[in-house]
Amino acid sequence: MYTLFDSFFAPTRVVVVSEERLKAAEIELKKEQLEVIDNRIDELTKYRLEVSAKLKELQEPQSLEEALLGE
Repeated sequence: MYTLFDSFFAPTRVVVVSEERLKAAEIELKKEQLEVIDNRIDELTKYRLEVSAKLKELQEPQSLEEALLGE
């Protein structure tokens, strides 16, 4: 039967990883982080273009009266 106290007396688990495997894992993690950052930059760039176009549209005269009065 397993009790809560069994975990305190369980043997310690040791995992040995080579330097090469550790470095490869770190490299893979950094590549994934860069990919996520690049994707976010692309999304923000597209959004910025949309907002810029909307701003330009809002600043253009909407009616003949606005065009003539320069409002």
